[in-house]
Amino acid sequence: MAPATVLILPGLGNSPPGHWQSWLERRMPALRRVDLGDWDAPAPEVWAARLEEAVTAAVTPAAGKVAGPVVLVAHSLSCILVARWAASGTPAVGKVAGALLVAPPDVDAPDGIPAEAARFAPVPVDPLPFPALVVGSRNDPYCRAERACAFAVAWGADFIDAGEAGHINADSGHGPWPMGETLLRHLLEEAAGG
Repeated sequence: MAPATVLILPGLGNSPPGHWQSWLERRMPALRRVDLGDWDAPAPEVWAARLEEAVTAAVTPAAGKVAGPVVLVAHSLSCILVARWAASGTPAVGKVAGALLVAPPDVDAPDGIPAEAARFAPVPVDPLPFPALVVGSRNDPYCRAERACAFAVAWGADFIDAGEAGHINADSGHGPWPMGETLLRHLLEEAAGG
């Protein structure tokens, strides 16, 4: 089987150089960041279309090559994007072998969420059709740990308690994030059948 393609899906504002997603890209150059469009004023339909295009391109074999599965690495608002896109049931969804969903925001919350993120409400509650790990923090300003765990349960994903890790981004000190790399490598092993 061909190796998995790993797609990086940043959240609102993109992931700056000091963010763990950017750190992972430097450590694992084969990872591909998906340009979802406007990072500061995201349109859910545009982001979903860009994700669809990226997954479709990743699983379209090049001449004489076999395309492998796709693993998604989403942060913040892109976690909600992945759940919304997966619920759409497009054929490309079936090509995803796993997802690492880190710090999903509670876009249903009445306050504390940027208006741009609230456009992604409501949080989908359909089970994901692929294995997933949801990583939540006990002091994430955008989502209570109990709510992140509830997302994992609804999505049929495993929940990882990251402790008091804030929003698990550059502002909370998560540039280098070995735990994230370990979780991704676990998903890649599973995607490879090991």
